[in-house]
Amino acid sequence: MPRKPQWPGRRSAPGLAPAPARVAPVPAGQEAAGITAGGELTSLLGPVRAGNAFEETVERLLSVIKLGVIPPGDRFPAERELAGLLGVSRITLREAIRALQQAGYVESRRGRFGGTFVTYIRPAPDPGEARRIALADSAQLADALAFRMALETGAAQVLAAADGDRGQGVLLERLAAVNKATPEDYRRLDTLFHLAIAELTGSTLLAAASADARMRLNDLLNAIPVLKHNIVHTAQQHTAIVDAILAGDQERARCAVAEHLEGTGALLRGFLATPTRPARPATPPNRATRADRGSVTSPIAVPNQQMTAASQETPVASQEMRAASQDAGEAP
Repeated sequence: MPRKPQWPGRRSAPGLAPAPARVAPVPAGQEAAGITAGGELTSLLGPVRAGNAFEETVERLLSVIKLGVIPPGDRFPAERELAGLLGVSRITLREAIRALQQAGYVESRRGRFGGTFVTYIRPAPDPGEARRIALADSAQLADALAFRMALETGAAQVLAAADGDRGQGVLLERLAAVNKATPEDYRRLDTLFHLAIAELTGSTLLAAASADARMRLNDLLNAIPVLKHNIVHTAQQHTAIVDAILAGDQERARCAVAEHLEGTGALLRGFLATPTRPARPATPPNRATRADRGSVTSPIAVPNQQMTAASQETPVASQEMRAASQDAGEAP
């Protein structure tokens, strides 16, 4: 599996960012959903390169944690199995787990029911943080969205072209789980739904690439709020995707996934847009400001001034008429 390029928010073992908090109780409904991490775990934990075994082991385990393939409170496979999946020695695996434990992502417990348990909790949505991540390299966001579009539409087409019954139970299970997810657990179950489509194609390369595409956007998606209206609309889109795949309609499956991902991209761009203050409305040309009223002669003011002058002349004329009448009375 090729090494995944870094995306803002992802770090290798040196300088590993600490997890936000310790684990909370497992989200309600998780056990009822019956979601297991088998296929996705295998895709994410393929053999690492010998030259950077420790760093890549940390990165692979961290991807599994952040994508929610192993949810908070659950444990990783046994050490022997995990080392075999990664193709590393148990000593290297222990060092990687120790680094993640020191950063607060996992916890090791001893005893019959011991093991390595996930303690990472997804941070609360913060559009400001998402905007900061995206602005670090805005071109990379567009690249990641295009990468995901190409992979996931292709995966849906491949799965629709295969036997209609392939993985039907798993696909319907993932669909039911995400459609009834709580806002707190929605992102994790949405991830598992999308990863399942690529996993069910049977292509390990496609499954690994789809997980990589999701990981590139994971921090951004987690940083924006889960909107109730968006959950309802997304459930309809997810159902349309599954219906098209199970019907074996490749073009309809491709279009359904494309429409869904375009909506996700629009939502991301909307939350990441820099807020701007509305511009002040321009003064209409036929309305003068208060300062202008003293210097500009209004066409309406002229008749008013003339009327005032005429009213002032009226008493004078009246006085002259009274004087004339008095003179007329006194004449012989």
